[in-house]
Amino acid sequence: MRAEVREIDGYKLWYSGSIKAKNGVDILVEKELVEFVVEVRLKNDRIMTIKVLVGLVFVNVVIVYAPQTGLPDDIKKLFWEDLDLVIQDIPQSEKLFIGGDFNGHIGAKSGGYDTVHGGFGFGERNSGGVSVLDFAVAYELLVVNSYLGGTLGDL
Repeated sequence: MRAEVREIDGYKLWYSGSIKAKNGVDILVEKELVEFVVEVRLKNDRIMTIKVLVGLVFVNVVIVYAPQTGLPDDIKKLFWEDLDLVIQDIPQSEKLFIGGDFNGHIGAKSGGYDTVHGGFGFGERNSGGVSVLDFAVAYELLVVNSYLGGTLGDL
């Protein structure tokens, strides 16, 4: 599966989906960075990665759109399995950022997820949020927006 690509005023847009699609992810790259894009991979209509050479470091950005509440558990399970495969394919020597819509609430408090949750959030944790936090623990990632209101200086 390959991402579609468009060039718009020097910017480059990689995207999945179609006009009739329910899902889709996209990545827009600023003109100054386009020449440093090494690779773009589309796993499916919910997961896309881009690898950019920044100085001497490869930076991988993974964009996701997780299945929303109400969809069958097998679709949600497949999403997490696919994301797991994508992350395992990125060398540990390279930088990793994951962003997008995980369709989950991690809740206001870290509640047992102190290594990945900064303690700043809102609302109640739901099953989608537990999936996000469990994934972050498994890969030693941080849910960065849960550190807002605090400081990232110690990370």
